[in-house]
Amino acid sequence: MAPRLAQPVPVGDLARILRVPIEGQADLPIDRLASLESADARSIGFLSSRKHLKAALDSSIGALIVSAELARQLPASCAARLISQDPYADYARLSSWFAKQLRPASTGSGLHAQAVVHEGVILGDAVSIGAATVIEADVRIGRGSRIGSGCALGQGVELGEDCVVHASVVIYPGVRIGDRALIHAGTVIGSDGFGFAPSREGWIKIEQLGSVRIGDDVEIGAGCTIDRGALDDTVIGSGVKIDNQVQIGHNVQIGEHTVIAGCVGIAGSAVIGARCMIGGGVGVAGHLQICDGAIIGGFSLVERSVTEPGFYTGAWPLQGHAEWERTAATLKQLPRMRQRLRALESSSSSNFSESSESSEFSDSSSKDPQA
Repeated sequence: MAPRLAQPVPVGDLARILRVPIEGQADLPIDRLASLESADARSIGFLSSRKHLKAALDSSIGALIVSAELARQLPASCAARLISQDPYADYARLSSWFAKQLRPASTGSGLHAQAVVHEGVILGDAVSIGAATVIEADVRIGRGSRIGSGCALGQGVELGEDCVVHASVVIYPGVRIGDRALIHAGTVIGSDGFGFAPSREGWIKIEQLGSVRIGDDVEIGAGCTIDRGALDDTVIGSGVKIDNQVQIGHNVQIGEHTVIAGCVGIAGSAVIGARCMIGGGVGVAGHLQICDGAIIGGFSLVERSVTEPGFYTGAWPLQGHAEWERTAATLKQLPRMRQRLRALESSSSSNFSESSESSEFSDSSSKDPQA
């Protein structure tokens, strides 16, 4: 359950933050962002679909972010309604506001006594660095960024303003990260790409001489690995959101505002366009391209380039989603079709045998002079 604010705020203030009109009791005190099921009269939530209308009608929630159409169907017990053109997006914006209010107040630079920071490091104002974190030479960290405990930032790393780097993150030398990045625990950025040349003596390592460049407003989940490029850089565009345990190979390029769900593996030199959506467990082969706006269904295997926007699903091979649904429906019917085919073959064989016997009898009868 979401925590409560120490001091409630009038719901009218929240409407002004979201820049949306309000109907009902603007002075209603609100101290929590809540689900419909767990809400009370001092909570605010959202309603974005008619299928959740019954839950809203049964809820004790005090205020709702809701469309004008659904607002007309709410009971009077919902004391305040924030009229939104996109309730889900406004809920997301309000969740950020609540998170900032609930976050512990900064206590200055926050440089922990057990942090190891090289003399040549440049720190912006109000930077916080946790215990046992090591910052090597020539690192630049922008204003207001916070780095958790046990992290390692290699030589020459650049980290923008207002970034949050959680515990045990490792950022290899030379990596550049933009403003407002959020990097969750255990992620490794800039490790060597998987490059080896075969020879008679065995595998020869190809040194990975490139780096990683990450844009603004990128979120990277826990336990991810983003490899540095072999010669050119691995590039993650601004606004990209990456879930937990994602592997991104060397020289991969990911366009702006693409979202990637958990356990995806992207092989080296793949190029993924802007505003793509890649479902959980997807595998993307190397050296191919996925165009802007493509959607790849979960656990699909992308073995060839995707050149037209659309919804793609499947493993052998990847198909347009509607085509894959037809394929899947056919596959489910194969056992029944096999039985029917065997029955038809058996029936056909039996009929053919009877027909042959009848034909032979007819032929012999016609040749009989006594017939």
